[in-house]
Amino acid sequence: MSLVVPSSLQNLTSSLEYLSLSAYSLQRNFPSQVFQLPSLRLIDLSHNHYLRGSLLESNWSSTLKYLYLKSTSFSRELSHSIRIFTLLEELDLFYCQFYGSIPRSLANITEITFLDFSSDLLQGQILDVMGKMHKLTHLSFSSNKFSGIIRASVSILTHLTFLSLSSNKLLGRVPSWLFSLPSLSYLDLHDNRLTRPIDHIEMPNIILQEVYLSNNEISGSISSFFFDLVNLSITDLSSTNLSGTITPNMLSRLEDLNDLDLSNNRLLSLGNNGTVVNYSFLKLLSLRFSSCNIHKFPSFLRKAESLLMLDISKNKISGQIHKWRIEGMPLDYLNLSSNFLTGIYLLALGYLLIVELRSNLLQGSLPILSTTWYFMYLIISGNNIAGEIPSSYCNLTSLRVLVLANNSLGGKIPECLGHLSDLSILDLGMNKFQGRIPNSFVKNSSLRTLKLNGNKLEGRLPSSLVHCSQLEVLDVGNNHLNDSFPQWLGFLPSLRVLILRSNLFHGVISNSMPASHFPQLRIIDVSQNNFTGLLPSKYFKHLKAMRDATGADKAKLEYIGDTNIYYMDSVTVIMKGLEVTLVRIFKAFTTIDFSSNRFLGQIPEELGELSSLVLLNLSHNSLTGQIPSSWGGMTELESLDLSSNKLRGRIPEQLTNLTFLSVLKLSYNELAGYIPEGKQFNTFSNDSYIGNDGLCGLPLTKKCHPEEPGAPPSKFDKEEDSATLFNWRFALAGYGCGLVLGLSQGYIAFTTGKPWWVDLVSGQKLRQRKWHQSNNPHPFLSCCGVYFRVQ
Repeated sequence: MSLVVPSSLQNLTSSLEYLSLSAYSLQRNFPSQVFQLPSLRLIDLSHNHYLRGSLLESNWSSTLKYLYLKSTSFSRELSHSIRIFTLLEELDLFYCQFYGSIPRSLANITEITFLDFSSDLLQGQILDVMGKMHKLTHLSFSSNKFSGIIRASVSILTHLTFLSLSSNKLLGRVPSWLFSLPSLSYLDLHDNRLTRPIDHIEMPNIILQEVYLSNNEISGSISSFFFDLVNLSITDLSSTNLSGTITPNMLSRLEDLNDLDLSNNRLLSLGNNGTVVNYSFLKLLSLRFSSCNIHKFPSFLRKAESLLMLDISKNKISGQIHKWRIEGMPLDYLNLSSNFLTGIYLLALGYLLIVELRSNLLQGSLPILSTTWYFMYLIISGNNIAGEIPSSYCNLTSLRVLVLANNSLGGKIPECLGHLSDLSILDLGMNKFQGRIPNSFVKNSSLRTLKLNGNKLEGRLPSSLVHCSQLEVLDVGNNHLNDSFPQWLGFLPSLRVLILRSNLFHGVISNSMPASHFPQLRIIDVSQNNFTGLLPSKYFKHLKAMRDATGADKAKLEYIGDTNIYYMDSVTVIMKGLEVTLVRIFKAFTTIDFSSNRFLGQIPEELGELSSLVLLNLSHNSLTGQIPSSWGGMTELESLDLSSNKLRGRIPEQLTNLTFLSVLKLSYNELAGYIPEGKQFNTFSNDSYIGNDGLCGLPLTKKCHPEEPGAPPSKFDKEEDSATLFNWRFALAGYGCGLVLGLSQGYIAFTTGKPWWVDLVSGQKLRQRKWHQSNNPHPFLSCCGVYFRVQ
């Protein structure tokens, strides 16, 4: 609950020395008189995001030494506020979003020891003024917009223990003197544009403990000097351009090393230089070498007796890895995905909690697991594993994620898997499972994703799934399921994705389901089944999530299941007749695919109310009637497929309002009349309209007759003088809407040139403008056939 700052606060006693109101959800103005209290030494107003105030008072208390305004909304004019900080010893303005550049007057704060301007909106260059802050111990300018090189003035800060300049636009090389600052223990320069190798360090700082240089363009090999920083405990050099080989002897010099991340350096390898390694790496807890140039499993890691996390995925390791290679390590997490491994013996290690072996060449069958093992995440998708799932997997009561997709597993899905009450993700898609889906999910309230697509499952969809109140993704597509539409799934409050594609579902989809059904549904695919009857108009009307999504929802860039770092939900959609897999499901992505069924009758007008719909496919049915003109309101639509139906009438002019439409398929219907022109319609080819003998106009070769109802205006019409346009068109407007409204509309159009058909220019200029539109469609970003607009 937010609180308004009480006006009585300005009457605090003059003897007050410390005032802390951190995280009280204060809002509105903070009284500036408080800063004038003569004995005040400390003010902490942090984490009151809506608290406003001014920092422009000149008569602040001379005793004030500590000012903490982290995550507040005080005055944004840094250059006007800097003079009041001259006597401060600690100043924290993290996430206050000051803007502009650092004023030179900052040099006057000579007594400062703690200075934090992180996550503001500062830009320009970090100037030499900091060279006068000789007492500074903590300096952070991270997450701003600074550019240029790192100035040598920082090298004078001999008392500095903490330095963070991360997430800026800094250029040049990493200065070697940074590693020689005598008191520095924390250095963070990640996410900049730093380049070239790091210079040789003359006097390495043995106090330095944490170094973060990831997401830069640093090149060259890691020089031996780096391993002279003997007290390093955390080192992140991932996502750079480092090369060369890291040997065990190099690492053994870092006796206090806890966490080493060298991932995403494709020219960097990890090897043994032929010498015997006697050091046991007692403190090494985490080692990440993903996406490097490793060809063999690093055998020296058997000496890492404390190693809990090992990630050497996306390398070139081949063959079999027997358990003895790592049985000396107390690993919790092991990731060997995307290599060329053929053996699966590693699962015999019962103390592992998280195992990722996806995308290898693993063969054979799944091992039988002991009841005493504690797997929480078991991901072995994308291999060549055959056989059945052993019943022992049902004894893994700690299991949260089980992913065995894209293998050759067969037999029946064990009924007991439905009894794993903590199981959140079960992905068995793209295998050879047969029989029925277990009807044993009665006690499972944790299940969030169930993917059984691409198997040979039959029978009905188990009704026990109605108990899975957390279920968000259900994909049973491409099986042999034989059932009516599972309307009871509408009771699931969190269901976002429902895929029933390519089964034997049949019957009529009821048009009487409650308005509360499917409150979160954003993707539904019932294509390639045997559904009949009319399209369910009320069902479409109640799809709230496809109707009410806002621009703010789209700006969040959130994905379904993005809280799970080990598994990403994916879905396959049909675009241009091809199956395209979205490896992550954007929460604002909305699709309806009812194609390849036996639906009859007219297309419901209610579909036009789904203003957030991105993809709509009703092709290959027996739909009749006209395309609803109300669809001009589906402004987010990017793909529309109505091909192979029995639709009649004209293509509504309102569809030209769909400015994001990149795929249009109206072929093989009974449409007639002229094809609308303008905007995206000028980008579609003949393929969008073939099989409609009554259509005419571009891009078809068949020209429209001048007397065709609604045909484009002739050359004579385009060259009417402005007086005629004004007279007859706005007389009609006045007749329909009242004389005053009609004349007002005419005046607006006359003076602004809107709409386009009341443009007081020659016909030649009109034609030029149409050409410009046809050659400048709305920009799209295409990824694997799925289009996302560029805003």
